[in-house]
Amino acid sequence: MDTIITQTEQLRSFISEITFKEIDEITEDTLLFEEGVFDSLGFLSLISFISENFGIEVENDELNEENFQSIKSVISFISKKKNVLE
Repeated sequence: MDTIITQTEQLRSFISEITFKEIDEITEDTLLFEEGVFDSLGFLSLISFISENFGIEVENDELNEENFQSIKSVISFISKKKNVLE
């Protein structure tokens, strides 16, 4: 089972790869859209990454800032979704 630390590192690594930002610049509190880390294409890539790597399908009504504002909020979203699935 993934730990929150592992999930955080997977997300940081993914974000660094697709945005070419240094991984040290990306923290769990980095505001992914406000700070210009992601645009709409990056957001679609993030949704695909979450689906493929965490086995979570993101529903249309879940595509909101609250769930994807930062890595911390994404991890919280993943945890909630996994709890529902278990």
